[in-house]
Amino acid sequence: MTSAQSDATLPAGAQRVSERLTELGHPHAPRLLADSARTAQDAADALGVQLGQIVKSIIFRRRSDDAAVLVMTSGDRRVDETKVAMKVGELTRADARFVKDSTGFSIGGVSPVAHATPSVELIDTELFRFDVIWAAAGHPHAVFQLTPDDLVRLTGAPVADVTA
Repeated sequence: MTSAQSDATLPAGAQRVSERLTELGHPHAPRLLADSARTAQDAADALGVQLGQIVKSIIFRRRSDDAAVLVMTSGDRRVDETKVAMKVGELTRADARFVKDSTGFSIGGVSPVAHATPSVELIDTELFRFDVIWAAAGHPHAVFQLTPDDLVRLTGAPVADVTA
């Protein structure tokens, strides 16, 4: 793992996340990892943390209006689509093109902040088991550190039980 990178050395998506984190007053800049953090397990291994400390950003597509629905959950949990649908409406799976078009990020690097278009968002209660968590920062090699309370502050998303 490298230390925080200057914006000039970050890939474009991670630069966008870094700029947004700075605007929001978040103290932890994105870090580039030597290896890909495309999966939660990859990120946990690279950071030397528990799998549950990794924020999985799962994108669904809401049927009624094609809105992107971002569910942020703990890396060791599985999202219950029925619970999410009860909160936001009927869902369909989002393909890679939809994820990229709606968030501006590729699967494996979807950040909770700095989306290309606004998303409907939910934060899973399971993340609150940890004092420190890590989220993707707009690129499969980029992550940033935060707390569950930071995640709420940065996104404005409601907290809900959305896992199986």
